[in-house]
Amino acid sequence: MDINNTLSSEPKKTQPASLKTVLIIDDEPIVRESMAVYLEDSGYNIIEATDGKQGLALFCEFEPDVVLCDLRMPEMDGMTLLTKLSKLSPDTPIIIISGAGQIHDVVEALRLGALDYLVKPITDLAVLENAVQNAIHRSFLETENQTYKNELEVANKELASNLDLLQKDQDAGRQAQLQLLPPADATISGFHFQHIIVPSLNLSGDFIDYFEIDDRYIGFYFADVSGHGSAAAFVTMMLKSLMNQPLRQYRAGINDTIIRPDELMSYLNEELISANLGKHITLFYAVIDCDTQTLTYSVAGQYPAPVLICGNSTELLKDDGFPLGLFDWATFKSNDIKIKKGFKLLMVSDGWLELIPTESEPAGESFLIEFARNNPINIPMLMKPVKQLQDNNPPDDITVFIVEKEDY
Repeated sequence: MDINNTLSSEPKKTQPASLKTVLIIDDEPIVRESMAVYLEDSGYNIIEATDGKQGLALFCEFEPDVVLCDLRMPEMDGMTLLTKLSKLSPDTPIIIISGAGQIHDVVEALRLGALDYLVKPITDLAVLENAVQNAIHRSFLETENQTYKNELEVANKELASNLDLLQKDQDAGRQAQLQLLPPADATISGFHFQHIIVPSLNLSGDFIDYFEIDDRYIGFYFADVSGHGSAAAFVTMMLKSLMNQPLRQYRAGINDTIIRPDELMSYLNEELISANLGKHITLFYAVIDCDTQTLTYSVAGQYPAPVLICGNSTELLKDDGFPLGLFDWATFKSNDIKIKKGFKLLMVSDGWLELIPTESEPAGESFLIEFARNNPINIPMLMKPVKQLQDNNPPDDITVFIVEKEDY
């Protein structure tokens, strides 16, 4: 670089602009130039300023990712500039550069918001690059942490709002819970979802949901909270809020937990244990990959296990995962199956099985799989045992959830 060019009032800016941008503010041409050349060779986008006044103007114009600022400069000294920059953009990391005899100024600069400091002369410019890298990394972590904090605040507000509705009275609570459920019958990207929930009390501890994650993925789950009534219903509302957080994070590009059932189970298990509600949840969670026509699922103590029907094949999707909210050491795994023509997935609650006469053979899950083999899989057929109840209150919550691939 030509040192004379660095004395110009025009900013020096390299390309491409997508690189991390470093604003160097120093009135000593040789010092400024050496830092600029080194960082530019390291892949950074460099903007140079000869004094604090010009540095402030360039900061407002280009919004750099990191600022390197000398303390002793004409027009506007580094301390004054630091105060202004910290007010303009408190999240932008600022590294001050000071002489060896300016330790008191360094302490004051750190108090005013500087992230780090370097002492002149900088004999090893790798130290400079390391300071810049650390500043960018720390800024990224702080931004990410703030994003998580905002997501948590949104989830807590949702939870508080849902709880407020639930506590007003049982009828309002039932309506609130119904509003959290998806449509009883809907089709997403060629997959048909239908469900029905009959609570044993006014409020249900069973809960289902399905949702489009993005153009490629569909998520759905079947949950059964221990117990009945308002306490169990409260946990279903909490579950809905907990599920929304990784969904938002995926759509924001933060993480992909929502499309990894085993990781999602671990996340939910940790959250429920931390909440210390005295409740546990059995859960089946699955993700449909519409591009590869693959179902990835994880099971956390779900009983009865979902029944997979595909052509003449009928099987239970069983696993040994523990219910959520019981053990902090519990681990979960994901399983993959190929979605073929005639794919259907039947999920029922244990309350549905309790309607079957005790003398029926086979019993339990064996009865369920035989039922699936020998009967049409639809809501009216599966609700026939419910209609035979002598009163309107079943002994346990009854839920039926069917996922089916539409064949064209």
